[in-house]
Amino acid sequence: MLKVTVNESNTIDVAEDKGGTWLLNDIPFDGDLREVRPNHYHVIWRDRSFNVEVVVHDPSLKITNFRINGQLLTTAAKDRFDLLLESMGIGQTNTSKINNVKAPMPGLIQSISVAVGDTVQKGDTLLVLVAMKMENAIKAPGEGTVKAIQIAAGNTVEKNQVLIEFA
Repeated sequence: MLKVTVNESNTIDVAEDKGGTWLLNDIPFDGDLREVRPNHYHVIWRDRSFNVEVVVHDPSLKITNFRINGQLLTTAAKDRFDLLLESMGIGQTNTSKINNVKAPMPGLIQSISVAVGDTVQKGDTLLVLVAMKMENAIKAPGEGTVKAIQIAAGNTVEKNQVLIEFA
């Protein structure tokens, strides 16, 4: 079973019964679903026609963005393991607070993508470090607010040098 949240407001329970029928909030899905081309589908359900495009699908984060008849919908799913952890009071947080970001290797700072006061999330690109003729996007390992930037574009840095500090 999945619990799917649509646009951060509506929640739909999605399950499959023993006969292989999909249930949406315990109502059997008796519509017709056909793939028109990759990531594009045509659905007929309850005497209505829908053109569905899968815009973004990230299985690791369990998010999918759809465009249905031109309207963008964002979905986030929780499977039975997520629901079990949630019922036990164990929040599965993928974010962590960070204090600073250090240079993973010596190199040249090509560009900086953040400014003091910016709030960043895990995975946001902070800067680009060039080392051995390779551009390396340095990403935020967690969430935080930029407190200070210790370098500027064009600076050379040493391994483990603090580049950005967070509040």
